[in-house]
Amino acid sequence: MLDVRFSSTLKAMLLLGHGEEEGSPVLSSTQLARSLNTNPSLVRKLMVPLIQDGLVASIKGRSGGVRLGRAADRITLGEIYRSSIGDKPLWAPRPEGPRECLVTNHSAEYFGRLTDETEAAVLGALAGRTLADSLDELRAIDRAGERPSPAPRR
Repeated sequence: MLDVRFSSTLKAMLLLGHGEEEGSPVLSSTQLARSLNTNPSLVRKLMVPLIQDGLVASIKGRSGGVRLGRAADRITLGEIYRSSIGDKPLWAPRPEGPRECLVTNHSAEYFGRLTDETEAAVLGALAGRTLADSLDELRAIDRAGERPSPAPRR
């Protein structure tokens, strides 16, 4: 099963950035959940590490919710990725079995190296992009008249 924490968290952060631009910087977990097509409880869980890392600020009270912790042009997608994923690797190797040949003797080390290399490439690509850059890209897509592709069927 694919992990959707990063994509869900990034979409929530984009919604918060857009809300900030539109004059509605504070969004509730219910509002975010509706846009993410999930439940508010999951949104609150996704927000915890973002709040701890200062990417999001929690606003208490009746009209509370969350807002960006700093300007969108000072938040990188790499930071969002690291915060949302934590120390969980991009993928996990299969459990070790009997050591019988070249593959079974060295696959754990191989997968460890491959994971490190791939994750470094992912972080490198994300580190150079800010939340503001991503909002600009969404506006460019909108101006070009590109329509979203339909949601995949399950």
